[in-house]
Amino acid sequence: MEDHAAASPSPQPDLTRKRLPTLFEVLSRRTLPPVDLFSFYIYMRDQQRSVDYLDFWLDVSQHMSLCRHYVRELRRSVLVSTPDPERASKRSSGILEGLGDLNYAAVAGPSMYTSEKEKDQDARMSAFLREDQEIGYDSAQGSDGRQVRPGQNISTPHEITDSNSPAHAVARQDIRASAEKILYTFLLPGAEREITLPGSITQDVTTAIEEFGRDDPEVFDVAKDYVFQAMERDAFPGFLRMKALGNLIPPTLIMRLILGLVSMFGGFWAAFVLIFLNESRMVRLWLILPFTIGVYCLASYQYSLDPIIALIGFSEYTPFNYSRVREPYVRKLLAHRAIMVLTVTLLVDAALCVLFILVPGKRL
Repeated sequence: MEDHAAASPSPQPDLTRKRLPTLFEVLSRRTLPPVDLFSFYIYMRDQQRSVDYLDFWLDVSQHMSLCRHYVRELRRSVLVSTPDPERASKRSSGILEGLGDLNYAAVAGPSMYTSEKEKDQDARMSAFLREDQEIGYDSAQGSDGRQVRPGQNISTPHEITDSNSPAHAVARQDIRASAEKILYTFLLPGAEREITLPGSITQDVTTAIEEFGRDDPEVFDVAKDYVFQAMERDAFPGFLRMKALGNLIPPTLIMRLILGLVSMFGGFWAAFVLIFLNESRMVRLWLILPFTIGVYCLASYQYSLDPIIALIGFSEYTPFNYSRVREPYVRKLLAHRAIMVLTVTLLVDAALCVLFILVPGKRL
């Protein structure tokens, strides 16, 4: 998880959002705990048991970033060292010049969420990488006759501004190795972390990489769109229910259910014993303790929410480990639900205590 979800600075979160976030916003690191990418990763790992799908998505995103870094550095190198466009492939130079600065954050987003400008730039980048693969554009000749590689300093050192870009120069073989790693890790039958995709998608990606030698980002477009839709349909609704409408995880909920049932059983047993022993009401006041614990635990289990923890602004992400709720809309939503759960708990607890404390005793 540390290699992906918490790897780099994220785009600025939308603090004015007055709704629950979308999956794309979570994957783009535009949300805050408890509905951030780190929490979603833990949910996919521990609850959904399908973290390989998310890792595939993140690896494709990293591959996209690698390609963008390579093309951006190559473009800078060529523009600085080759003022005469006749020295390089005219078609490749034209594609490079038309790419723009490639400064927006590289996110392997589904096609339906990508702007037309980003689609055009990504298509041009993939076209250039295919052209580069065909003519061996990995090194371009500069105006002084030197060989210029992407990432090589031509004039003055520069900083990499893309937060997802590697801190070192990227060679074309790095992109090839990245594409093959994704293929051999997630897509080939019997792979170490094989994900389930339609056979036609897997076959198309395998053919493109192994037979045609492609490694441009468009190779994975259909696969990543399918994975996105699968996560959006099968995993994301449950994630929002757990993290935006509650603040407890299943192992803790089971413990609260057991504790609640035991406390309620002990409360009812003690209540009937004290009534039939004709004990005073002052003695029976001790029934408040088991009934309060029991009702509170059962209410927490029913609503997947600990109201006191929610009101002080925390959410559980692993057993007995809590993080502060920082997403404004989720914080308000949890606070409202906590007040509701607390009200229900107090009413039920008060009713049970009044019933068993004030009822007349009769010694058998």
